Amino acid sequence: MIQVFRSFNPLNVLWLVVVLFITRLGYIIHVPDKLEFVFVEPFARLLVPVAYEYALSPGLNILIAGVLILIQAMLLNYLINHYNLLSKPSFLPALMYVTLSGLFSPFLILSAPLICNFLLIWMLFKLFSLYKGDNAKSISYDAGMIVALGSLIYFPFIYLFLAIWIALILFKPFNWRDWVSGILGYVTIFFFLAVFYYLNDKIAVFYNIWLPLGKKFPDHISINSYNYLLLIPVLMILVLCIFKLQQNFFKSYVQTRKSFQLLFFIFLIAGFSFYVNASFHINHFLLCIAPAAVFFAYYFLYATKKWFYESLFLLLLISIIYFQFNNF
Repeated sequence: MIQVFRSFNPLNVLWLVVVLFITRLGYIIHVPDKLEFVFVEPFARLLVPVAYEYALSPGLNILIAGVLILIQAMLLNYLINHYNLLSKPSFLPALMYVTLSGLFSPFLILSAPLICNFLLIWMLFKLFSLYKGDNAKSISYDAGMIVALGSLIYFPFIYLFLAIWIALILFKPFNWRDWVSGILGYVTIFFFLAVFYYLNDKIAVFYNIWLPLGKKFPDHISINSYNYLLLIPVLMILVLCIFKLQQNFFKSYVQTRKSFQLLFFIFLIAGFSFYVNASFHINHFLLCIAPAAVFFAYYFLYATKKWFYESLFLLLLISIIYFQFNNF
């Protein structure tokens, strides 16, 4: 399977659809009677004045989620190949994205973090362009607006604002105007939201939006034991990827090194921002799969022992399918 996706062949899109279906088969068979889809945060609910949470049937919900995942996988694959982050064009980023998006059952349905992944990929297009871009202020402003839009949909997305400043540190010499431009971009969206609150006589509660930022970081999170088992092959591949990156780090182009550093910070920020949400849902970690997919793709592209990397990917795939069928 890995060998097939190592080449940049348009026919691999068909194989992606097959992998997408396989990693969702168990959930499709045991689909719940009702699936809720929350598109925006409660403070932005005024912007969507219709009841939509249960408007979609479970089957349609999973179908649309699968189509969105496929589109996101293709966008991420284009992004990585466009900026030549892997040094070779391939379909591995798309394969890894589709595979990781099937890791847990909550990943398989429509959710706010899933929608936000479009904004995250769009943001990566912007941030990667900083390296050779001349107008960093414009890019920073646009990225600030993207983070603000993501915050309306899923509030923990707000912490990805830090990725803008990290990208400026990595790709550009310090210029305070570039840093302030990102803030202005973010404020622009929330200024219009404040006006909307004012027109609806709710400006007094506008400050409540920011209260979750003061929450204490939790000492532990509750995750099913089967989820921990599923993470074993994921962590194995992640560790192998780190070793492979270390081996080739200084052999890579400067832009590639800085881009991978940015992806690493985004992975950490996305992972640790879960505590801002009122109630923890494992689908939050969908925000981590875009950078994780790139790391996985890097390892599988440069791994040398075919029997080992093919077996490792097969183990991951079998684990996803097995626990999906045995979680009901």
